[in-house]
Amino acid sequence: MSISRTITSITTEAALTAVQAAQHAAKARGVAVVAAVVDPGGHLVACLRADGAFVASIDIARDKAWTAAIFGASTDGLATALNHSQVLLDGIASREHVVLFGGGMPIIQNGTVIGGIGVSGGSEDDDRVAAAAGLKAIGLAA
Repeated sequence: MSISRTITSITTEAALTAVQAAQHAAKARGVAVVAAVVDPGGHLVACLRADGAFVASIDIARDKAWTAAIFGASTDGLATALNHSQVLLDGIASREHVVLFGGGMPIIQNGTVIGGIGVSGGSEDDDRVAAAAGLKAIGLAA
């Protein structure tokens, strides 16, 4: 019996590249956002707040990243997947740090969740586009 395992995690360098790319994409859309990346356990690896971005977006971006990493699904995709059961949707939505609207995406490499990216400060569409740009910058698809 093995009593340990190796966990693959996003590197600091990749996390920084992702948040910078997300910021660049949001700025191109005229939006000031916060972009955050967490490891597969939901722990913060990188966070960048654009000039003028709402302070509240710091926690929201981190929570979007946390939700995406922990559940291995985009934040809005998770909400859609839970729509079949109002009790389940309400139960998951009431958990601390869970966000069920657009802007959070898992970071998946070779079928393994290695982290999550979350963006907050724009519309859901702005946040999704920026998060996807972060993934693209590190060679992954949204």
